[in-house]
Amino acid sequence: MRELTVLYDAQCGLCRRFKDWLAAQRPASDGEGGVVQRRFVAAGSAEARALYPTLDHASTLREVTVVADDGSVYVGDRAWIVCLWAAWDWRYTAVQLSTPAMRPVARRMVQSVAGLRRFTVDRPGGDYADGCDGQCDHQG
Repeated sequence: MRELTVLYDAQCGLCRRFKDWLAAQRPASDGEGGVVQRRFVAAGSAEARALYPTLDHASTLREVTVVADDGSVYVGDRAWIVCLWAAWDWRYTAVQLSTPAMRPVARRMVQSVAGLRRFTVDRPGGDYADGCDGQCDHQG
């Protein structure tokens, strides 16, 4: 696997933060002398629909979806695990979370985050304490 496309909800502050966090992580090895490239595309966007016309784009807005360069599609906890796997410092954690013993833990973690996401998306002002909708970039 040399490239992952992460489809994320660009209208969700939590999703944007996860995307920014993942983009800042050092990429892991692709096993062929390179690294796993990560690309981020807004779920449900014209670009996403053009790239992946057979996906259920409404569902990609509900759950993080990752498409690998080999055509594999990861959704929910599998998507989170593959995102961690593509990050150098988190690959070991991803491998652990993918084991039969830890997979239920990964599912519960993702369900918890999804619950938080619903809470933050539905609130006026998003998930920002100051009422900012998260659409602006503040420079330090």
